[in-house]
Amino acid sequence: MTKALITGVTGQVGSLLADYLIENTDYNIVGMMRWQEPLDNLYQLTPRINKQDRMSLYYADLTDFASLNKMICDVRPDFIFHLGAQSFPKTSFDVPIETLQTNIIGTGNLLEAVRQNRTDGYEPVVHVCSSSEVYGKAPVGVALSEDTKFHGASPYSISKIGTDYLGQFYGEAYGIKTFVTRMGSHSGPRRSDVFFESTVAKQIALIEAGLQDPVIKVGNLTSVRTYQDARDAVRAYYLLSLKSRSGEVPCGEAFNIAGEEVYELPKVIELLLSMSNRDDIKVESDQSRMRPIDADYQMFDNSKIRSVIDWVPEISTRKMFEDLLNHWRSFIGEGKVPLDR
Repeated sequence: MTKALITGVTGQVGSLLADYLIENTDYNIVGMMRWQEPLDNLYQLTPRINKQDRMSLYYADLTDFASLNKMICDVRPDFIFHLGAQSFPKTSFDVPIETLQTNIIGTGNLLEAVRQNRTDGYEPVVHVCSSSEVYGKAPVGVALSEDTKFHGASPYSISKIGTDYLGQFYGEAYGIKTFVTRMGSHSGPRRSDVFFESTVAKQIALIEAGLQDPVIKVGNLTSVRTYQDARDAVRAYYLLSLKSRSGEVPCGEAFNIAGEEVYELPKVIELLLSMSNRDDIKVESDQSRMRPIDADYQMFDNSKIRSVIDWVPEISTRKMFEDLLNHWRSFIGEGKVPLDR
C-alpha cells in the first residue's frame, strides 16, 4: 500500500491535504506532529486515526534529527509532503531564531534523514513547501516567475529561501526526487487567525455574536495580491507528486502555485463585510498589526506549473472567503472565543 507522510498535518494546508488524499486516493497517510499540538483541524479524521483506518499520527519534531530519522526508518513513506513550519511572517520578527531553526534546520534534518535511509531501492518523492514570500518586496508591475530574484523581507522570508534552496540542493546533489512549491496568498476554512483575511473574518463573526464591538482592527492595507483557495493548492501538490515520481519533473524543480483573482486588501474587507448581517461595522488601523517591512505586491506567473500538470484554480475567491467566514461562525457558535490578534 502506498504511504504518504505529511509534516505539519495539524495546520490548515496539511489537514486539507490529508482530507484530499483520503477522498481521492487509496494511500495510507501518516501525519507528523509534535505531541502537544492541537487537533482542531483533524477532528473530522480522528475516527479514522483511532481505528488506524488509512490514517495515523507519528510524534516527531523537525528540530530533532533523531526523531525524524526514526520516523523515516519506521514509516518509509513513498511520498513526503513537507508542510511543517513556523509559517507566520509577522511572528518571525518576534522569534527569528526559532523561525530559522524550524524552517531551515528542520528541513535540512528531514532531507538528511531521507538521504541516510535511501537503502534497498527506497526512493521517496519529497515535496518541499517553500513560499511566495521568498520574492519579498517585489517591484510593482512585475509578474513573479520562478526565475525572479529572491529578496528576503522578513526572518520568515529568509527561512523559506533557505528551505527552497535545500529542496533544490538535495534534488540536484543526491538525486532525491524533490520538488519545491512557492504558494501565493491562500485561504479558506481552517485558516489561522494570524493571517489578514482570517482575522478580519474572525472579527466579523465575533461582532455578529455580540462578543466584540463593531470595529475591525487591521494592519497594512496597501498590499496587492492574488488569492487562491488552499483546497486548490493541495490538488496541485498531489498532481506534482505524481509527475515527480514518474520522473517527468526534474529533481529539485521549483514551481509557483498562485491564484488569478487580484485583490487590494481593502476590497477583501469590503467583500467579507458584504457577507455579514451587520451594517454598522467600522475598520480601524492597529499599529501592533504592522510589520517592519512587508511583501506588499505579489502577482504571479503560473505558466510553468500549467506546462507540467493540468491545473487551474477552481474555487472562486468569493466561495473561499464565504467558507472562511462560515468556519469562524461555526467555531464561535460552539462557544469558543479566540484570542484578540
